[in-house]
Amino acid sequence: MGKIKTRKPQRGLTFDDVWAMFQESDRKWQEMKKDTDRQMKETDRKIGALGNRFGELAEHLVAPNITEKFNALGFNFEHISQNHEIKETSKHCYTEVDIMLENGSTVMVVEIKAKPSEKDIKEHIQRMEILRSRADTRNDRRVYRGAIAGAIMVKSVRDAAYKAGFYVIEQTGDTVKISVPEGFTPREW
Repeated sequence: MGKIKTRKPQRGLTFDDVWAMFQESDRKWQEMKKDTDRQMKETDRKIGALGNRFGELAEHLVAPNITEKFNALGFNFEHISQNHEIKETSKHCYTEVDIMLENGSTVMVVEIKAKPSEKDIKEHIQRMEILRSRADTRNDRRVYRGAIAGAIMVKSVRDAAYKAGFYVIEQTGDTVKISVPEGFTPREW
């Protein structure tokens, strides 16, 4: 007959053994979490940079023809400025304007996004209020109006922009068009 194998008795796990395993697992999890957090921050940074590039592209599509498009609607804008920053440290007032068109009676403030959202519309309303307040402190009595421009404009955002009193500027082929629906009344600030 064959030999019978005998097993050595195994020692059971002690509390200290289990505690050491938990601590090692926690240490590995913390390292993995740090690495994941670092990768997420890097991904967020890259996505933000890509979004900025899309925004720049949208600005380059809008800016070249925007004056002539608004002038065709009867505005006769004489001056255009891009990437306009407004800072007033005494009142902690700060805002950025993508494109500002001006003539003697009207200022058109254009916010440009690759794909505008309803949040962008709310932020543009706040921007317009800051600009109006600043104009009032300088006795600037011109009418301020706003527009939202986008390479991709979904219907719900377009409708929200009209409801807010903004002109809508959309990409069409290699140029842009300003949509003015029947019965549209632009808001004045």
